[in-house]
Amino acid sequence: MASKLTGADRIKGTEKNIWVEFGKLAVENEALNLGQGFPDFKPPQHVIDEMVTAVASDNHLMHQYTRSFGHPRLVSALTKLYSPLIGQELDPNKNVTVSVGAYGVLFCAVQGLLNPGDEAVIIEPYFDCYEPMVKVAGATPFYCPLRPTKTGQVTSSRDWKLDPKELESKFSEKTKAVFINNPNNPVGKVYSREELQMVADLCIKYNVICLSDEVYEWMVYDDNKHIKIASLPGMWERTVTIGSAGKTFSATGWKLGWAVGPEELIFPMQILHQNCTYNCPTPVQEAVAGSLEYEMKMLDQPDKCYFYSLAKELQPKRDMLTKICQEAGLSPVVPEGGYFMMVNTTGLNVDFPDDGTNDPRDFKFVRWMTKELKLAAIPPSAFYNQEHKNLGENYIRFCFIKKDETIAAAGDILKKWSGSLKK
Repeated sequence: MASKLTGADRIKGTEKNIWVEFGKLAVENEALNLGQGFPDFKPPQHVIDEMVTAVASDNHLMHQYTRSFGHPRLVSALTKLYSPLIGQELDPNKNVTVSVGAYGVLFCAVQGLLNPGDEAVIIEPYFDCYEPMVKVAGATPFYCPLRPTKTGQVTSSRDWKLDPKELESKFSEKTKAVFINNPNNPVGKVYSREELQMVADLCIKYNVICLSDEVYEWMVYDDNKHIKIASLPGMWERTVTIGSAGKTFSATGWKLGWAVGPEELIFPMQILHQNCTYNCPTPVQEAVAGSLEYEMKMLDQPDKCYFYSLAKELQPKRDMLTKICQEAGLSPVVPEGGYFMMVNTTGLNVDFPDDGTNDPRDFKFVRWMTKELKLAAIPPSAFYNQEHKNLGENYIRFCFIKKDETIAAAGDILKKWSGSLKK
């Protein structure tokens, strides 16, 4: 008789996690970490002050449970922020839900909206939790990749395109949801209105839910503009828009995310959340609410509003990393948004040992680089399904939401290394 003292079958095959492995690897090797997506500087002072005020408040309720579906002050602030951006008059009680980070919101969306036997289309590269979440829900994922249309020492995330026919071939009568990440992690692509309309047309044609992961919504560079797919005609009633306090305020450890959408899609997510973590920490929600209110007062002062000033601060860092990579003989894909950069490593004449695994080239390269060069990155093939891992295995992903001196130190490592290759 088989033992019953085992885990559920539905989690089998989802054990591996790049953040666990490569985070541990960076720490063990005391490597300079341009891998994981978190800043090495503090959030804005007013955000910290909001947290201090919440924790030190004389109001005892700041230390107790709050509303499961979102702290009242927070969901009110979110409706005021997103109503004009999406073009809908949002109800704080019906059109917004919160969870433990955007990760938690995605979990509530997938488990609350997908049934066993459903199909979901995932645009690649994707944040790596989409695939296991869909499979644990009992649904079947289908994948359509962005493909680079240009080559060269320096290219742009704009050059990564979806093939309309290939994308539609992934849809069927069983398709219930499509995942889109805008700006994309790890490519940094910001979708144009025409590209979003192509996705929207398919959602409407096949009557599909759009799960739009927009956690990097404020981090957009040059002349690019972030457009919410929920704002396109016919998309509000079928779109869940996902945001993140950690990304918005450079406070990833606060782990607070939200979703905005129609009541028919938000309510199942609320039910899933109440039966999972029930609610999020009250002082964190209070602090984020106060921070959002502060920023909304500054919207007409871009230099003072963190929504806009962070992007202005990050763009020179992006350009600095681009130059460093070029000088080291690497080929960067300059991102239009987000704070990651894909870098092609095939131009380097470098031999690195096989680590004995069956993992793609980029996994082996990053392990070697972390151990030998003491510089950590993330292997982008982790953001692809098995069939398309070849599209990511010649790249590595760097994070540039770091202090200038951190990026410069990474440059010194790469310069020294590339110089040794030329000898």
